[in-house]
Amino acid sequence: MKVDVMTEAVIAAPCDRVASYAADPMHAPEWYANITSAAWQTPPPMAVGSRVSFVARFLGRQLAYTYEITAYEPGQLLVMRTKQGPYPMETTYTWEPYGEASDHTRMTLRNRGEPRGFAALGASAMAAAMRRAQNKDLARLSTLLEQ
Repeated sequence: MKVDVMTEAVIAAPCDRVASYAADPMHAPEWYANITSAAWQTPPPMAVGSRVSFVARFLGRQLAYTYEITAYEPGQLLVMRTKQGPYPMETTYTWEPYGEASDHTRMTLRNRGEPRGFAALGASAMAAAMRRAQNKDLARLSTLLEQ
């Protein structure tokens, strides 16, 4: 069973500020509840082909994985993929100005993939947990950037 979870939030901060903060993997542990660390595997800055390793805790398990950046349009789009572990995944961020004065940002966060092995048995429970986590992560990002 495939998992495809998309959430969005409107953040009361300009698009360039939200996008530059969220796209910087070194900020991930600050706004993702489950990510405990991030490290560049290729020299920054972010570009297609860049690789970043993450360590996370999800559903009681520690996961270590490396994402490769497959698409990056600063201020608009970031797509990262990993083929590692029991859950090969693609994560996509999009940002767009929102509101009459464009002083807000609509950000979407989408995770999709196809769990393998034991992880495939609980795909629907995993999707529900991912949705809850993503909503919390976007709320935390909003809190950090709206200060």
